[in-house]
Amino acid sequence: MKPRGPLMIEHRLIEKMITIIRDRTAAMQRQGQADLAFVDIAVDFIRTYADRTHHGKEEDILFKTLADKDISNENARMMQALIEDHKYGRHTIADLVQAKEQYLTGNDNALTTIFDKLNALVEFYPEHIRKEDKEFFPNSEQYLSEKEQQEMLQSFADFDRNMIHEKYKSIVEQLR
Repeated sequence: MKPRGPLMIEHRLIEKMITIIRDRTAAMQRQGQADLAFVDIAVDFIRTYADRTHHGKEEDILFKTLADKDISNENARMMQALIEDHKYGRHTIADLVQAKEQYLTGNDNALTTIFDKLNALVEFYPEHIRKEDKEFFPNSEQYLSEKEQQEMLQSFADFDRNMIHEKYKSIVEQLR
């Protein structure tokens, strides 16, 4: 397996959750109220699984390894754009949490922000995943020897030992 393998497997679970977020957000919009328990689940999934677990492997292992390589300007720009995408996702989640807190204090205007931020995540992730799966991951492998790729896979496994994939797979299946 190549290093992109585990990352792309994680993308499939993120895509499933994004579909659930899309459907639940549409239902909340029809009802005109937020399902705050679901918002908490979505925030936890994005923060813990998509950002800390998945983006953590990308930023802390793959991108750091590539930063020490003589990669093309195009690939360097793409890597920086992906890092900016990750920051966008973090800011969107932070704004969602803030809107939820405002909604809890009776600020009805925060409902619109909750919907906007959930919909922003639904719009953001498919394109971000496409860029990684179809462009960056395949391009990045040319800079890594077979030995480096195997070491990276081991680093991913070591990273995952500290995370709890099964919990989030279970949550997604329950919500589907």
